[in-house]
Parts: sequence; structure tokens; C-alpha cells
Amino acid sequence: MKKTMRTALATTLLALSVSAASAAAPQRTECIAPAKPGGGFDLTCKLIQVSMQETGQISSPMRVTYMPGGVGAVAYNAIIAQRPAEAGTLVAFSGGSLLNLSQGKFGRYSVDDVKWLAAVGTDYGMVAVRADAPWKTLGELMAAMKNDPTKVVVGAGASIGSQDWMKTALLAREAGIDPRKMRYVAFEGGGEPVTALLGNHIQVVSGDMSEMVPHLQSGKMRVLAVMSDKRLPGALAEIPTAKEQGFNVEWPVIRGYYLGPKVSEADYQWWEDAFKKLVTTKEFQQQRDLRGLFEFNLFGSELDAYVKKQVAQYREQAKSFGLAK
Repeated sequence: MKKTMRTALATTLLALSVSAASAAAPQRTECIAPAKPGGGFDLTCKLIQVSMQETGQISSPMRVTYMPGGVGAVAYNAIIAQRPAEAGTLVAFSGGSLLNLSQGKFGRYSVDDVKWLAAVGTDYGMVAVRADAPWKTLGELMAAMKNDPTKVVVGAGASIGSQDWMKTALLAREAGIDPRKMRYVAFEGGGEPVTALLGNHIQVVSGDMSEMVPHLQSGKMRVLAVMSDKRLPGALAEIPTAKEQGFNVEWPVIRGYYLGPKVSEADYQWWEDAFKKLVTTKEFQQQRDLRGLFEFNLFGSELDAYVKKQVAQYREQAKSFGLAK
């Protein structure tokens, strides 16, 4: 009996010690945005930077650093090879990161080489032009591209085969245009193509809705279509979907974070618990809404399963364009 009690006590103490370990917040926190400032990765890091401190889950400001290159490839390789055990370092990812993983663009590392932590919102693809552009609808734009693809230059924050390219390629295919004939200019990050559009160096931006919200308020740009299953709520309800304009293309973009592969289970659990608590707070929800994101919450093992399924689906889609084996 005494032995049984001692065993039970030891088990309880062990559980308490694990719980205590998992409850210790990292001393130093950092969010790596795998692009230059101004795009969706920056937005994802700023979301967590602000809301974590507003809700008191971290005591000192989270640092946001930028690691551009390969739309996430440089950051992915760095966190695995050089910084695999940093408990306080999150890396932002999006659906575009998963698409690149599906095509083998992250080098020798695969979807299994990091710890997928949390998804905290979803965005949607969109196509935008300058406010003074001659095209008022998606149909008019695609008709112009079909008539002469060389006269309409599309810009986006990633290379051919990226999600921004895939969005316009899918629209082009729907319109009977050979995607290989599109004039496409690749930039690094979502901020640069917007600058190029406003400077009239390109005619169309393919990007994410959340990246456009600040620019729409200025009245300098017009979103021709959002790639959601139905119109978005609030002020964005005026923007028609691609589907309602006769183009059967949807492109949701999840936004979230992963950790290095050697981060301890206790530290991983602290972050998972912190995110689960965070998304229920009004402070976080307000910050998410401010950035044009919509609710999409997945954590831990559920996110891991979702990510791996999504990568497999993207691989099949990429194959249809001859971009993956």
C-alpha cells in the first residue's frame, strides 16, 4: 500500500513538474518574417507581437526580424540547420510556404522537419489594379489578357510556381489563356509589387486581401475579385468574388507559425496553450480583424495533420502545371 502511495505521489510530482516546465514563458521572444517588411509575413508577425503583449502573455516586447529569400526557404533552412532549439523563436508561414514545400523549393528539408505550432487566421487571394485602370471587372481584365497577354504585366511577391502565380495561372486557364504566355514579374515580398503598381511599372497585382486593406483606404487601388467562396463581411462586402464573375477559382491563405525541430516538448506545449488562450481574447480578435484576416484556428497535432494534407494537395495541383514531379 505504501509503495502504491509512493508511486502515485511520484507520478503526481512528475506531472506537476512537467506542467510547471511547460508553463514557463520564454525569456526572449522573436518572430521571423521570411520576407522584406510590408507583406503578409510581416503582418503575421506584427499580429502576434502586438496581441501577445496586449494580453500580458509575454512581459517584454517580441522582436520581429526579417529573413527574405525564396519566399520562406532561407528562414526554413536557417531555423532547422542553425537555430533548431530556440524556444522563443517563431517563424511565420502561409499557404504559400506550404505550396513551395510541395514543389521541393525549400531544398533538402521537407514538411516533416519543423514543429508546426499554430494557425490563427485565414486570408484570401485577390487581383487588384490601379484605381484609374481601364478594367472595372475581372472579366474585362481577363479579356484584355486573352486579346494580348504581352500588354498586361502581372506582378506578385514570389516567383513562377508560387501561390501568387498560381492564382493568376488558374484564372488564366479558366479564361482560356495559356499561363505560360502571361507577363509575370516576381518581387520579394508583398509590399514591392504594390509599390510597382502605384508607380505604374506593372498593371496588375496578384496577392492577398489583407495586404490590400491599407491601400484600399487610400483610394489608389481597386480590387477586381477576391478568391473566397462568398463575399467577405463588413467594408469588404463590396468586392465581388471570382466565382460570381464566372471564374471558378478559390484561394484561401492560412497564416500561422512554426518552431524549430529541437524545441522541447515543454516549450512547444507552452506556446500551444498560449495560442489557444490568445485567440479567445478580444484584443487578439481586434488585431486580427484590423489586418483583414478571418477566423481560422488550428493548433498542435491538428495543425500538423492539416499542413501535411495541404502540402500533398498542393503537390497534385502543381503537377497539373508541370511544376512538380
